[in-house]
Amino acid sequence: MELTTLDWAIVVGYFALALVIGLWASRDAGKNAKSFFLAGRNMPWWLLGISMVATTFSTDTPNLVTGLVREQGVSGNWGWWAFLLTGMLTAFVYARLWHRSGVLTDIEFYELRYGGKPAAVLRGFRALYLGLVFNVLVMGTVSLAAIKLGGILMGWPGWLTLAITGVITLSYSALGGLRAVILTDLVQFVLAMIGSIWACIYILDLEAIGGLSNLLAHAEVSTKTAMLPDLHDASQWVPILLVPLAVQWWASYYPGAEPGGGGYIAQRMFSAKNESHAMGATLLFNVAHYALRPWPWILIALASIVVFPELSDLQAAFPDIPADKLGHDLAYPAMLSLLPPGLLGLVAASLLAAFMSTMSTQLNLGASYLVNDFWVRFIRPDATDKEQVAAGRITTILSLILGSGLGLLLTDAGQAFNLLLLIGAGTGGLFILRWFWWRINAWTELVAMAGSLIVAGYFTFVHDHLVDTAWASHEKLVWGSLITTVIWIIGTWITPPESEETLRHFVAKVRPGGPGWKRYGPGADSGDKPEEGWALPRGILSMLLGSVGVYAALFAVGSWLYDDMATAGLLTAVAGVCVGAIARINRSSA
Repeated sequence: MELTTLDWAIVVGYFALALVIGLWASRDAGKNAKSFFLAGRNMPWWLLGISMVATTFSTDTPNLVTGLVREQGVSGNWGWWAFLLTGMLTAFVYARLWHRSGVLTDIEFYELRYGGKPAAVLRGFRALYLGLVFNVLVMGTVSLAAIKLGGILMGWPGWLTLAITGVITLSYSALGGLRAVILTDLVQFVLAMIGSIWACIYILDLEAIGGLSNLLAHAEVSTKTAMLPDLHDASQWVPILLVPLAVQWWASYYPGAEPGGGGYIAQRMFSAKNESHAMGATLLFNVAHYALRPWPWILIALASIVVFPELSDLQAAFPDIPADKLGHDLAYPAMLSLLPPGLLGLVAASLLAAFMSTMSTQLNLGASYLVNDFWVRFIRPDATDKEQVAAGRITTILSLILGSGLGLLLTDAGQAFNLLLLIGAGTGGLFILRWFWWRINAWTELVAMAGSLIVAGYFTFVHDHLVDTAWASHEKLVWGSLITTVIWIIGTWITPPESEETLRHFVAKVRPGGPGWKRYGPGADSGDKPEEGWALPRGILSMLLGSVGVYAALFAVGSWLYDDMATAGLLTAVAGVCVGAIARINRSSA
């Protein structure tokens, strides 16, 4: 399969547009570090929310969804659907707190919340760990998907795909900073939504599929359409549903779903005009990411079961794909190869744009960690704004090279997904509680980090060689989370608390409120009640209602597609009630 002249024109047109945006944004990006890394802290909620959605959707996302659907059915998506709980908690509880902190990065937060040498060590280590190790792993994952896409749709070897897209991504992200990243995200989101929906409609109308009703009635497909796993089979519902909802969403540190907010989600909250815009952006992200976007991918994944039932069928159709890149996630780009000229170019451009969007965000975020939280903090504290911007551009180049190189070594999207979950398992509870419990200190986080890395390394490279039966990934996640959580709780109690000066400064600036800060909040010395009420109970209630509402909307769309009108109508009504309740709760408290 080859792209036509029209297809190439669309792809090249997007590349040119991305470069133009980068050149335009560069006028302001080079002024100072705040402009380069945070777009001047003046972004509106809708643009930031769309940017979050676009960044979270990379080329590997539909590949991951396709692999889950083909192997586990639609219900297999609970592995990432469960992160909605994290997202809603961030939107209604942590968005305002993050924006009040006034920091440039979520790592700079460490020396606001903690004090002394332990806080400095923590900040420096996290800057290197997240800016290099973790960031490179994320970029390697999305690079893998781009390699598979380029191999199937363009016939490019992996290195050529990464070289072309990498140079363009590097150009606009290094020139225009976060502003260019956010604006290209907007274009990518529009392309992605149009492309995925249009492609889905076309594929369902193929003769081999025969429409949506025939697809859902197909013998091999009908067994995979359930949105919930078989609740009578513990081997299904425990790993697919129970573990994600009971443990994974709060325990694991995963890009875009960090407990308490963090990473590029926090970066965009820092970039917002005010607290309300920070919250609105995060809320829009969660609604669009979970309720609006998944179904075109799911339907194409189901259709792939008909067209390419086995991996051998994929291998036969695309013999040039290396054996180490062959997996069920390959079925998504394989299905796109059936699209007609023009539409194929649009979809190819949207997926390449998705890859470039995520890469550009990770490049800018990683550079902000390495420059602001390591180089400036520990090596060159008197660096000028121009020097910081120049350093940001240099680290951007380095990160791109490392991330692309890792992408050439990985084989499967699910492989990287499970590894990312395991690495941060058990640290999530700490990131949630540190805003509301004074006793947590810098040593808590240092112990948690060391513990999670040791535990993850043990379960990844050692454990299965010591037992007769290898553990499943969900078993490793649960035990890893439990062990790491116990480690950091013990570490909290055996290490000294932060100084009163540090804690009082944090409370005065961020105003988290609640009994966990009673001794350090306004009026603590006099016994007077604080002027500002505690927003956490309202935030948690809004989080629960928001989660129910978005899940209802997600399953309502599925029920409409499945022609289950009664269920669809009921779920739509539930979603509407939740929206109304949230609006009333937050309006009455304003």
